[in-house]
Amino acid sequence: MFKKINNALNPSLRHPEQERASRINKVGAIILLAILYVFLFVLDNFLPAGSFTGMLIPVLRKGAIYALLCVSMNLLNGFTGLFSLGQAGFMLIGGYAYAILSIPASQHAAVYQYFDGGAIQFSIPEFFSSFLGAGLGSFVGSIICIIIAGVIAALFAALIGIPVLRLKSDYLAIATLGFAEIIRAIFQWNGFGIITNGSNLLRKYTALSDIRWDIGSVSLKFGTVFVFLIVTICILLIVLLINSSYGRAFNAVRDDEISAEAMGINLFKHKMMSFIISSFFAGVGGALLAMYQTTIQSAAFTSAMTYEILLMVVIGGIGSVSGSGIAAFLYIAANEWWLRFLDSGSIGSIEVSFFRGGFRKVIFSIAIMIIVLFFSRGIMGDKELSITGVINWFKNRKERKLAKKINASKEGE
Repeated sequence: MFKKINNALNPSLRHPEQERASRINKVGAIILLAILYVFLFVLDNFLPAGSFTGMLIPVLRKGAIYALLCVSMNLLNGFTGLFSLGQAGFMLIGGYAYAILSIPASQHAAVYQYFDGGAIQFSIPEFFSSFLGAGLGSFVGSIICIIIAGVIAALFAALIGIPVLRLKSDYLAIATLGFAEIIRAIFQWNGFGIITNGSNLLRKYTALSDIRWDIGSVSLKFGTVFVFLIVTICILLIVLLINSSYGRAFNAVRDDEISAEAMGINLFKHKMMSFIISSFFAGVGGALLAMYQTTIQSAAFTSAMTYEILLMVVIGGIGSVSGSGIAAFLYIAANEWWLRFLDSGSIGSIEVSFFRGGFRKVIFSIAIMIIVLFFSRGIMGDKELSITGVINWFKNRKERKLAKKINASKEGE
């Protein structure tokens, strides 16, 4: 175990083939991302509105948001080995922080109608719009609000991390779950209504539909591009962290705390760092979710939301960033789009008597059970999806087919 920890902390120099594969993966990833952003821009602005695009755009936006939430949870649970269930609480903090800071001053009286217009009468996007214009001001102001939302979530994580991170395993899970439920109850309490609006909805804040650029009479939408841009930057930062010396220290803590401590790793410091960073990105995800939904209410951030994210992490593979992203998109697409016909009572023009409301959830649950049973380590396990990995998989597949043919011919002789 000491050897394993030492290798994790002091990785050897890469082989030339590994360096070449790394360059191919980086260049390929940049090209694919450029193609993706062009497609998203065209999807937002030029493809005709219809049932297909009407479902594709929400699924892409929500899938990207949940991909970030899954990766942030995987950083804590998969790469550091801390079993935390407080994700919904940090999402709630981030979502509310974003919404409160981006409600226009003229709308406070309508939103906080039961609390005399609320205590905060300032809107960051509105401030930037006053000298940058509505489009650019909303874009810049929203990014600043999102960063502040993540920072506030991280500050809460730092406060509760001091007592709860001294707990282990199930006790840590129970403590963080309790924190999420307490936060949800406090945000619904009318005593803080002048800030949180109590149990009422927060609305009228800057949403994804407001992320646009007006050029004369033409209005270009950037809602989907904006979500993917923020999510891409956040996941890239997490990947850089995982591949740094801190990330290798997180893995060492996960593998064996005693050996990691013997190697000079400060356990509490690294656990706290992982917890705070994970919470920051959960807060960012909560802010993006608020933008996507256009309204936010604390009652929706239940423990079931955390379990849903944890399920995506398990399906994708604990310890795999790409696995979390793949699982998030598949989960959202299947749950909210592909299986909806099961609730409609028909397949196209063919009526099916046992298809009715709620049948989609039954089939979806069975599909999840099958995935968990046959992929015990998730879709990706602890591996990462890469261009060279896909190429090698196809090469190996061809070689295996050729080997089978050769063996079959030898047996025939």
